[in-house]
Amino acid sequence: QVQLVESGGGLVQPGGSLRLSCAASKMIFSIYAMGWYRQIPGKQREMVATITSGDYTNYAVSVKGRFTISRDNAKNTVYLQMNSLKPEDTAVYYCKLSNPWDVAAPTYWGQGTQVTVSS
Repeated sequence: QVQLVESGGGLVQPGGSLRLSCAASKMIFSIYAMGWYRQIPGKQREMVATITSGDYTNYAVSVKGRFTISRDNAKNTVYLQMNSLKPEDTAVYYCKLSNPWDVAAPTYWGQGTQVTVSS
């Protein structure tokens, strides 16, 4: 089965930076679309950034210009570089894998990694 493992979360001061990583167990990683989502307790999970197999990216308005999503297919890993962090970025961040070539295929989620932005 597909397994996604996030890492890189932690505590950072406002204005600081973090780099999240998500390692996938898929052998043919390059064909899948990847994304980062976040969830604040009591609120719905929201999209942060996505990247297609063709490296087309999309960002939530709230993070545009501050976050960068990228992928390294040779390492089966997707990254989220987070700069100029704000307290409102505090959340559990989840990695998502989907198959854009099969509309009936399931999506997969990692276990999440906590990001806390505070003084």
